Amino acid sequence: PIQSNFIVVIHPGSSTLRIGRAADTLPVGVPHVIARRHKQQGQIRYEDPWLHRDGLNKPESNEQRQNGLKMVDQAIWSKKMSNGARRIPAPPDQVRAYNKQMRSAVLDTNSGVRWTNTSHQPEFLVGEEALYVNPSDCYNVHWPIRRGQFNLHAGPGGSLTAVLADLETIWTFAIQKFLEIPRKDLKYYRCILLIPDIYNRQHVKELINILLNNIGFSGAVVQQESICATFGSGLSSACVVDVGEQKTSVCCVEDGVSQRNTRLRLAYGGSDVTRCFFWLMQRSGFPYRTCQLFNRMDCLLLQQLKETFCHLDQDISGIQDHEFKVRQPDSPALLFQLRQGDEKLQAPMALFYPTTFGIVGQKITSLQHRSHGDSEDPYDEHYLVATQSKQEQAAKAIAERKALAKYAGFEGESGIQNTDSAEKSHSHELELGMSQHDCLLGGIDSEDLPAALMARKTTVSQFEGKALGLDKSILHSIDCCGSDETKKKMYSSILVVGGGLMFHGTQEFLQHRILNKMPPSFRRIVENVEVITRPKDMDPRLIAWKGGAVLACLDTTQELWVHQREWQRFGVRMLRERAPFVW
Repeated sequence: PIQSNFIVVIHPGSSTLRIGRAADTLPVGVPHVIARRHKQQGQIRYEDPWLHRDGLNKPESNEQRQNGLKMVDQAIWSKKMSNGARRIPAPPDQVRAYNKQMRSAVLDTNSGVRWTNTSHQPEFLVGEEALYVNPSDCYNVHWPIRRGQFNLHAGPGGSLTAVLADLETIWTFAIQKFLEIPRKDLKYYRCILLIPDIYNRQHVKELINILLNNIGFSGAVVQQESICATFGSGLSSACVVDVGEQKTSVCCVEDGVSQRNTRLRLAYGGSDVTRCFFWLMQRSGFPYRTCQLFNRMDCLLLQQLKETFCHLDQDISGIQDHEFKVRQPDSPALLFQLRQGDEKLQAPMALFYPTTFGIVGQKITSLQHRSHGDSEDPYDEHYLVATQSKQEQAAKAIAERKALAKYAGFEGESGIQNTDSAEKSHSHELELGMSQHDCLLGGIDSEDLPAALMARKTTVSQFEGKALGLDKSILHSIDCCGSDETKKKMYSSILVVGGGLMFHGTQEFLQHRILNKMPPSFRRIVENVEVITRPKDMDPRLIAWKGGAVLACLDTTQELWVHQREWQRFGVRMLRERAPFVW
């Protein structure tokens, strides 16, 4: 019998770790951050940036931001309000003049917020305690997951070993403190781990290793976030749009299976909206002048301001007055008056016009790439290709040539939008069709295949170089579904989860964008485009975790457990055998 009380569901995000027993109504949310004490005195302090990211201070960044903002303003103006009138833009000069003369009022001499007490010199601090560690203390602050992937970099704590050690420490601490399970009892517990749709096999292998060998669970199951989101919302099929703090992923799930061709990851999310909102407020004379993106306390404040003020409702227009409080450790509590115009709508709209983020020279769009193979897994896809008969290889080579010819035909067509979507869908076909033969070119009697391979790689890299907006990504993902029937199904259930798009008016706004941009051929056959932002009236941030808890209770899950003994004996081969998705 399944005892959901003895199954722990772990959903690790870029900014929040959601963890709880499968029997719990709601998970515990812990900031996914750790502060580690310096080993030697005089060590240089290091802190992973939170809202800041690479590619923002390039010479072209500002020009790109301004261009993006022009497109946002054009889009705001072109969509009428519900009463049929055009929206009147709020002049930023008027707002700036008012904000510039604002001064803060002292509410209280003591803000009531304190730095974490480190007098007992703990070796590490996790979650809230790590967030509130004093910058003058001897601690390095690390976020082990950034943009949905391991935060690997050349600085301190950026190696794979260090990231894995941080994850193990945070998870173990959370299990002991918040779930009150002693470490010695974990051998009686099992674990369900949620992983991104576009995952790195090597990293998933390391995480299972941590859970079974280091932390000591007796068994584990891995499942993709998008599938868990459909479980959590009670849908069998949906186009899942997961807008997180640092990354956005789009994927079509049909009958509990994530369609590999449709997976897309975009390297922007809620934190980019926060940073964009800060930039827009600075343009209009933000009265809290000392606010800094590198200051952790200011990042918390900016997140809060974004969540409070930003929206996607065209009907809220004109200039409005607001106030906000600043409470920082060792400082008085301050009250600021703030006047705002369109900034509250412009910032979230940057998700649809990502050039507004001003990110230059960074890869924004990612697809699911072919596995590079694993020495511990001899029966991987490379093995399958190598043991295929000559006829099967020849048949596949012919099919690939046809796909390339088809793609070449599309390139010749005019009509920017059509070729654009064609290029996108074909980049997927080529990437997935050809992937099996990347390692087998010698076995195929064909001279022009290497050239075709190069063409495929170029197509994919060109596609990945584009900064796709959220609406275009959804259309692209649905367009990559196998049949028109599936596409119809996806248009009628677009499920938005995660905390990055929890703005007032999101549902109507996104529905309008999808309806306006979907291919004309579908406009006739799709009865209704439905965007679901709060399934069962639940918090969209918790839906994937809830789906993991549902998975724990299913009878079919009994066949999916990878047990500790099996893992120690067979290693990653167990994932190929038991993973509920194509490993």
